[in-house]
Amino acid sequence: MKLAILGTVGVPGRYGGFETLAENLVRQHQTCGWQAQLTVYCSAPAYPERAPAFLDAKLRYSRLKANGLQSIFYDAVTLLDCARRGNDVALLLGVSGAWILPFLRLFSRMRIVTNVDGIEWRRGKWKRPARLFLRFSEWLAVRFSHQVIADNDGIADYLREFYGIDATVIAYGGDHAVACADPLPDEARLPKLPKDYALALCRIEPENNVAMILEGFAAAGRPLVFVGNWEQSEYGLRLKELYRETVGIHLLDPIYEQAILYQLRAGASVYVHGHSAGGTNPALVEMMHFGAPVIAFDCVYNRNTTENQAIYFDTAVTLTRIISDRLPRELGNSLRDIAVRRYSWSQIGCKYLSVFSDEFTKPP
Repeated sequence: MKLAILGTVGVPGRYGGFETLAENLVRQHQTCGWQAQLTVYCSAPAYPERAPAFLDAKLRYSRLKANGLQSIFYDAVTLLDCARRGNDVALLLGVSGAWILPFLRLFSRMRIVTNVDGIEWRRGKWKRPARLFLRFSEWLAVRFSHQVIADNDGIADYLREFYGIDATVIAYGGDHAVACADPLPDEARLPKLPKDYALALCRIEPENNVAMILEGFAAAGRPLVFVGNWEQSEYGLRLKELYRETVGIHLLDPIYEQAILYQLRAGASVYVHGHSAGGTNPALVEMMHFGAPVIAFDCVYNRNTTENQAIYFDTAVTLTRIISDRLPRELGNSLRDIAVRRYSWSQIGCKYLSVFSDEFTKPP
């Protein structure tokens, strides 16, 4: 079987959840001896060294960027290349390049497996034209993929209700976050952290309820370390300016080094998760492996992910009340048990391999 992974910046993963998924599927491919030739498509601007391979996976590069407007063409061009090179199964991560699928299906027998991610068109950051395009892309992905992956039961329910399909539910692993292979960083390289701090870590976007979290902690006077891309949007810049002098609130720029992230997570007394859009969030799954209590925004995706074992908030006032008292560390034990049971890469890899194998054996 010739298998390809598309739709990410590339591997090794340095950016978001899809990149982490791609990297860990490559690791599972090597560790478990998948009987497949694996290719991962990468964006050349993000990898100027252009290594020919990562572990046992062959890498192919596109000159286009994988994010922003160019992602529409990046995904389409790499899909066409993938089909031209005779791959049997392609895993497409995201729907922005789905517009090419109707044309691809006319001449290619390659099986398309698409992970639709969250309900992207509902995110507050998009303006109406982008929302219309993303919704159309979502329809194309569902209509013209041979198999659709949802990362949360809430997303599967949405796909069943709106499109009448039964998606395969596969979440993400998070155990790589506690199995950090990087050496511990020098203490001097670690950010200065307050005692007994809560941790939040996300893209600084309205649907992640960043403003609500900051308001809640400012009112409670509890220490909060918040890691995010504060300077990538007017929204982030405004919040950074508003809270930069607030006692107890520490706003850090994005951190990609796993060893430093490990130290931040391991030292947190509680994790605050504000995501309201999308399905199973990789950052939440990763943090559950640390066994810290989790305070999550109250939505079906977070409740499904945590099996109702987190503490939930829906307003700044509710959050302030929750964090006014110190939460016992033991509250996180059940979350760690869930993470071990559901969110390890060995399990996730087996589920993906099962989907790929099923598609490979189906007639054209």
